[in-house]
Amino acid sequence: MLLWFRNDLRTHDNPALQYFLEHNGSEKHRKAVFFVSKKQWRQHHWSEIKIDFVLRHAEYMVKTLANIGIALEIVPLDTFKQQQKYIQDYCLKHSINEVVANSELEFNEQQRDKALIEKGLNLTLFEADVIVPKGKLLTKSETMFKVFTPFKRAWIKYVLNHGVDYLGKPQGTSDSDTITSNDAELKNALSKSWPLAAEFEQEVLANFISNKFIHYKQNRDIPSIKGTSGISPYLAAGVISPRYVFRLILNQWPDLLLANDSDNFSWLNEIIWRDFYRHLLFHRPDLAKNQCFKEKYQQVTWRNNPQHFEAWKQGRTGYPIIDAAMRQLNTTGWMHNRLRMLTASFLTKHLLVDWRWGEQYFMQQLIDGDLAANNGGWQWSASTGCDAQPYFRIFNPIRQSEKFDPFGRFIRIYLPELSDVPDKEIHFPHKYLKKHQLGVYWPAIVEHSIARAEALAFYQAIEKSKEGT
Repeated sequence: MLLWFRNDLRTHDNPALQYFLEHNGSEKHRKAVFFVSKKQWRQHHWSEIKIDFVLRHAEYMVKTLANIGIALEIVPLDTFKQQQKYIQDYCLKHSINEVVANSELEFNEQQRDKALIEKGLNLTLFEADVIVPKGKLLTKSETMFKVFTPFKRAWIKYVLNHGVDYLGKPQGTSDSDTITSNDAELKNALSKSWPLAAEFEQEVLANFISNKFIHYKQNRDIPSIKGTSGISPYLAAGVISPRYVFRLILNQWPDLLLANDSDNFSWLNEIIWRDFYRHLLFHRPDLAKNQCFKEKYQQVTWRNNPQHFEAWKQGRTGYPIIDAAMRQLNTTGWMHNRLRMLTASFLTKHLLVDWRWGEQYFMQQLIDGDLAANNGGWQWSASTGCDAQPYFRIFNPIRQSEKFDPFGRFIRIYLPELSDVPDKEIHFPHKYLKKHQLGVYWPAIVEHSIARAEALAFYQAIEKSKEGT
């Protein structure tokens, strides 16, 4: 038997690993493999910081698995086709009669596994990336949920009735086994600001649940405050299980599912959104191939001004909250969730640039790049997606800045050239800068009211044209 690690480099709540240990008794010949397919990852627009983050966890797993008698081999292969050939040849050479792995949701990964099974490989797959199994939540008409709120209600009902198939850590591993990277390794690591999952669980996540969880609803939209958990890179890389996170929450608040209108439910609500987008991709695999969820938007001709897109990428739009957010993304590989909504809305509705351009750029920069969540978020912002914001809802970046960064604390972190601008002026400082003859900031590339009117006309034309077809 061979254990194949993919997007699940963890021992905690890993059903493939658990099955492998239970059905493969010989400790002398326990073998596992993990493929480093940088070419394939980059074709899927993985960021370099995410690749680095995954590779650090792969090296960590070599040591961790050795403690329980499993030899993990890290194999560099460029493509999924090469993975197929390697697995087939390895099984033939070593008389392997079963390969065990956790399934992956994305289209190309699904096709890879289907091809192996069709060629006769005995591939045993488990689901390890969601809390409620995909395909279990359907409407009364046996179709997928297209609106989040009824999905959430069905999600809660399912968990209350069926529980969660949570697995702990295998015998031989413990929370005290944390292996941290040495200083020399971390010095050159792109992802050095993010600790390994074991350390994150013990320190950062534990502190969040104990001290910040109850304040999440109040602090989650303030980018200058560390009010979020920072768990998204770990879920995206599969190094922490969503079912483990859910178990931690219920251990602290056992009646939380019965109080889904409470402030404390807010963080769990985001975890359910993650499940929602993964269930959605399960039912609509074409979303992985640049398809709009709302078909009427598929053939839309976006404005796609390359100069505007470049200015947005570089954080040179002339709107401080947008520019600071893009600088945060470009310098750290992460962006606050409220700011993801603002920057995505600005690109698609102020600049009328195709959401797929922004989706791809985010994937190429984010340490927590995840197809289902990134696609879902961008289509939500562009009003082309499932349960998306209405097309006529267009964020005013100045008002949003005043509301969520009233003193300009976040803006000043990433736009130090505006550090001396007064709080009331910093959200759109052009008149102040001109009055005081300070030419340190670039002009706005669009005027909000004009851009808003053009966006409304653009979207209304789409709605009207489709009504007549």
